[in-house]
Amino acid sequence: MFSRPRMPRFALLLLALAAPSLPTPVLAQGRPEGVQTAEDPWLYKGSDLVHDDKWKFGRLSNGVRYAVRKNGVPPGQISIRVRIDAGSLMERDSERGFAHLLEHLSFRGSTYVPDGDSKRIWQRLGVTFGSDSNAATTFISTTYKLDLPNATPEGLDESFKILSGMMANPAITQASLTAERPVVLAEGREQPAPQKRMQDALYQLIFAGQLLADREPIGTVEALNAATPASVQAFHDRWYRPERATVIAIGDVDPAVLEAMINKYFASWQGKGEAPKTPDFGKPEADHPIAASIVEPALQPVALMAIVRPWTVYADTVIFNQKRMIDMVAIRILNRRLESRARSGASFLGAGADLDDIARSANVTTLTVLPTGDDWESALRDVRATAAELMAAPPSQAEIDRELGEIDAVMRNRISTAPVESAVSLADDLVQAVDINETVTTPEASYAIFKGAIAARMFTPAAVQASAKKVFEGTATRALVNTHAPDPDVVRKVTAALQADVKAAVMKRRALNVKFDQLPRIGAPGKVVERKRIDPDLAIDEVTYANGVKLLMREDTSETGKVWVNIRFGRGLRALPGDKRVPGWAGKTALMASGIGKFGQEELDALTGNRQIGLGFDIEEDAFVFQAQTNKQDLADQLRLFATKLAAPGWDPNPITRAKAATLASYAGLSSSPDAVLGRDLDVLLHDGDPRWGVPSREEVSALTPQAFRALWEPLLQTGPIEVEIFGDMNADATVQAVAASFGALKPRAEGKESGAPVRFPAHVATPVVRTHTGAVDQAAAVIAWPTGGGSAGLAESRKLEILTAVFRDRLIEQLRIQAGVSYSPNVMSDWPLGLAAGGKIAALGMVPPEKTDFFFKLARDIAADLAAKPIDADELNRALTPLKQQLLRMSSGNMFWMNLVEGGTQDPARIAGMRSLAKDYAATTPAELQALAAKYLRSDKDWTMVVLPEKAAK
Repeated sequence: MFSRPRMPRFALLLLALAAPSLPTPVLAQGRPEGVQTAEDPWLYKGSDLVHDDKWKFGRLSNGVRYAVRKNGVPPGQISIRVRIDAGSLMERDSERGFAHLLEHLSFRGSTYVPDGDSKRIWQRLGVTFGSDSNAATTFISTTYKLDLPNATPEGLDESFKILSGMMANPAITQASLTAERPVVLAEGREQPAPQKRMQDALYQLIFAGQLLADREPIGTVEALNAATPASVQAFHDRWYRPERATVIAIGDVDPAVLEAMINKYFASWQGKGEAPKTPDFGKPEADHPIAASIVEPALQPVALMAIVRPWTVYADTVIFNQKRMIDMVAIRILNRRLESRARSGASFLGAGADLDDIARSANVTTLTVLPTGDDWESALRDVRATAAELMAAPPSQAEIDRELGEIDAVMRNRISTAPVESAVSLADDLVQAVDINETVTTPEASYAIFKGAIAARMFTPAAVQASAKKVFEGTATRALVNTHAPDPDVVRKVTAALQADVKAAVMKRRALNVKFDQLPRIGAPGKVVERKRIDPDLAIDEVTYANGVKLLMREDTSETGKVWVNIRFGRGLRALPGDKRVPGWAGKTALMASGIGKFGQEELDALTGNRQIGLGFDIEEDAFVFQAQTNKQDLADQLRLFATKLAAPGWDPNPITRAKAATLASYAGLSSSPDAVLGRDLDVLLHDGDPRWGVPSREEVSALTPQAFRALWEPLLQTGPIEVEIFGDMNADATVQAVAASFGALKPRAEGKESGAPVRFPAHVATPVVRTHTGAVDQAAAVIAWPTGGGSAGLAESRKLEILTAVFRDRLIEQLRIQAGVSYSPNVMSDWPLGLAAGGKIAALGMVPPEKTDFFFKLARDIAADLAAKPIDADELNRALTPLKQQLLRMSSGNMFWMNLVEGGTQDPARIAGMRSLAKDYAATTPAELQALAAKYLRSDKDWTMVVLPEKAAK
């Protein structure tokens, strides 16, 4: 796949952008001996950071750099990354897209494996295609990724051998190019057209005069169609060289073994011809237009402002990180002020600032503004005025200390959870560090430098004010506006808006000295009436309190510093009517935001900001769920906050008003692409029009009032059973007491009513249901689905259906993507709702050209018929089952996996029993069973089909 480096805030056209963002806690800490001048360890040249000595760095004689490390999370896995210092910025005009095309070709075959064999070999080793084996091409690099579960010496050796062949000698033949080019073109075609046009316009404006302005990794259709084996081979030989390669290997094995593998397979690699010089990516220039506009009715109105400066990260030093952290504190304060204004009703629904280094080309400050309605001018003016206030007057020390407190909490949590940080995360962090010319250090060293900066009084009001001024100054300030209607004068208006002097907005800020003791009292701690161990092997206990509350808990220290909390209450979707729309849809965004007791969002932020406390909420089939990840120290207050939400909810109307406005603003995008239409309509169509699923209409959203929201949710919060689930690094006895003091202290609750509405799958259709989209005329989607079942009685069957689905998916990928090149990302999924008696399905979908929808349906039906007609062979079963088993093994090392398996078990004991049969249900599956399931469910007289076609036919 291709990807961009993280772009500041632009892509986040959501209200979430307004929340203050945390700087990455891996910062820096000085080494006593000062800046490293030696070439090795190569990562730290020019840096004075403390080395993370758990990594061993080396360099082969041919120039390949490597890093190896021991890590047992998850057990048995090895994560390998091969980064090539070549991306789309290294392409010539005639080679646009070649870096990404070469990534695809390298996976197809090489000197060691025939075309397509690497995928099958890795499947037999437990690798899931697309998640465990993948690659990413960016502007400046191409990184190949392999996560090898349960790595044996033989599997590890074979994997390094394949990867080395992919780098040094990929099979760039006419046959492979002819087969893979359509896949790459399909990947480009499947991008949402309005978003791509907006992103392209933004890059062309912000990075005018630089290569970054028009070097999208996906390339151009013209260059890709003109590619020949010789021209792609020339690009490979020029850039795929050992001195441009970095190999990272980390996992549950002695690092010396990994080092030996790298030396064995990469030491003989030699570059071809003279080594090229990395092109000059250019610097931001002032003499380019400062304003631009686009008209994309399918996207929300938005104003995007950017201040660009040259990229200057030449050495990752202590002082660099200290100064950058002051900048980030200034950004955080601005974001918090913007969010406070948006919450109380403003000219903008959301706004956020960010600071980032982009593709070794520029340092950029961005402001993203989502106006309320279409008035982007007022919104941009008010956001600029909020920024001007921070530049005009120093922030209070209390504001600064609040941000420092939250950063401190994040860093301390990073230290406590470092022993269980996954190999995948550590490998990807190191790749990113190489990408942006930075280093990695230990969490303890990061925290030490942070505390040292505080001790040195670096975060003074004057210093933060100076940083605010600095991040809003640069080579050029530019802005792009998206509107829904053409305006010939809009560029002049944008230019004027950027150049206008804005009066600093003076916003009255309340001192928020809030404490947990100010929450409403719940009652006396409840009594435990029963405590029993329901699974001796996993040490899972069930506790019953006198008021009927049930607790499922597991004390397990393997995930150091992590405690997972789920609070299931009520009846979920089963409590909502199936014949009319109610404002359940607004609950996910507005219920927690509407407050707890007298505390609104501002107070809750202040109460929890420097703690490991979450306020997640979701709606499941048979329960409403509060969700959080916390720690041992904050668990009691986490539980108290959730329990108080049930006992004394707040009903601030502002979050409901904001949720309405945000939902209405999003409607334009719901028809902008096939994928968007599927997101809008597929779920409700697959439930035969049941309004508990799908997106509400404009009229339904517009009609929502705070009173109606409360009328629905207040009784739902007050009724129905409560199941508390707490798994992780906590003390079991203390947890029992904490639940007694919170949920155990609640008054006994009524059972809660279920609507009794049945769950339906749509009837078979002779011709596909048709929906249309307003995006590109060469985009379409096709879906075919078959009904299955639901409920815990069929749990074993549902697991075998996952294996059948994996076989179906692999065949669809092989035939639709690899052989036909029609779709980049076809998928097949199985859904078996445990909380409902029906409603399950197997669904296959593909993003295809409009003229290929019939081809998709024939292919999918042929695969289904073949699976029902005869059993699969042993190798195909192994390639489907082994990755599934390895996924389960990896997930089983985490507490959330077990918590998810038993959730709802106090109301439905079959789920707990099903946990015990998990391994057998998968491992004992036979080809005959899969054939029988295919014959039972994949019936041509039961399937349901849908297409999403372009509103305007291709000319």
